[in-house]
Amino acid sequence: MANQPNPAFQPVEDTPGLPRVLLLGDSISIGYTLAVRDQLQGKANIHRPPTNCGPSSRGIEQIDDWLGDSPWDVIHFNWGLHDIVWMNEDGERQNPGGGTHQVPIDRYEANLNLLVKRLRQTGAKLTWCATTPVPKDAVYRKPGEEVEYNLIAQRVMNTYKIPINDLYTYALERIDEIQRPANVHFTPEGSAELAKAVVSHILNALN
Repeated sequence: MANQPNPAFQPVEDTPGLPRVLLLGDSISIGYTLAVRDQLQGKANIHRPPTNCGPSSRGIEQIDDWLGDSPWDVIHFNWGLHDIVWMNEDGERQNPGGGTHQVPIDRYEANLNLLVKRLRQTGAKLTWCATTPVPKDAVYRKPGEEVEYNLIAQRVMNTYKIPINDLYTYALERIDEIQRPANVHFTPEGSAELAKAVVSHILNALN
């Protein structure tokens, strides 16, 4: 039996008169997309690219396609968890200890600057979403490096006066209840909990 497409990737038919919101992010954002749609039903049309937005380097390559030609009222965006993945010289994922990050931290900062400049061209209200915690024993990533990348992202967003959804702290305060063991991903209930914070920031932007 073929794998069914992820329902988070299904095209959204806009309800006329409601604002258009775009979620950009990796599998963490994919996990909370449906819950955000449910919680904002009747208040906003919630879209996302039908893919994992991966590292910031993929964002640079594909941002124009993801933005499309239609106007956006709010864009809630994140890159980070894929940027801190460790890679060997063959470009394959490996556990920390040798190799390099998929996107080194200086390149990450440069990429975010380029991405923010492109997103600002849409005229949408922007909200940056901090990268969520990396737990002990999670593969391919070193706990604590997401904090370093979040600090870089915070500096970039402050430069452009872009509000920050500190999903890192929000998740960390309830991490034992919402995150899978030794895994950067969250339980379905955990993703629904993250969605509450995302929805709050989207509503703030819309208001």
